[in-house]
Amino acid sequence: MAAGENRLKIKEVIVVEGKYDKNTLSQAVDATIITTGGFSLFKDKGLRALLLRLARERGVIVLTDADGAGLVIRNRLRGFLPPELVRHAYIPAREGKEKRKKLAGKAGLLGVEGMTPEVLRAALINAGATEREGERRPVTKRDLYEWGLSGGPNSAKLRRRLQEKLSLPKNLSAKALCEVLTMLGLYEQAAAYIVQDEGDGPRA
Repeated sequence: MAAGENRLKIKEVIVVEGKYDKNTLSQAVDATIITTGGFSLFKDKGLRALLLRLARERGVIVLTDADGAGLVIRNRLRGFLPPELVRHAYIPAREGKEKRKKLAGKAGLLGVEGMTPEVLRAALINAGATEREGERRPVTKRDLYEWGLSGGPNSAKLRRRLQEKLSLPKNLSAKALCEVLTMLGLYEQAAAYIVQDEGDGPRA
């Protein structure tokens, strides 16, 4: 069995701290994973609004490191996400450091990126993760191109119009728009809007 075939498919959006956490977790589960970029998330109103929307539509699982910074991020997320929509997954407090680091962190503990896939899956299951059934229709770069939202002179303007129509964060790149539309399961709505928009007349 290939490594990817053993990944647990999870419905909820999982929030982790950084890209290395995301890379490690993506080897253990098939899920939408959002990084906070440390404390950067809390300065980005658009990203906070998106996370709130995802929580309402799919639920959120918070999975941070077992140190002080991880606790701060959990508490900040508790501050703007409805508690009934959020579940908290915890990794064990194990001493050590990740291979890529020269020195251990201040707390001397392994973070999410230092955990095995088995430990991460167990943490998510214990938090009440919901196994996903079926697959969402992904939105691809080809879809954007065919809709006129990529590769054309007015593509950026048309993307902003679609983002406004669907109440999405402003100034998303084409790649980010694909990811957000897929996360929210908005392929059909986006496609329907494009058809409607074309029917309203020239889009230049």
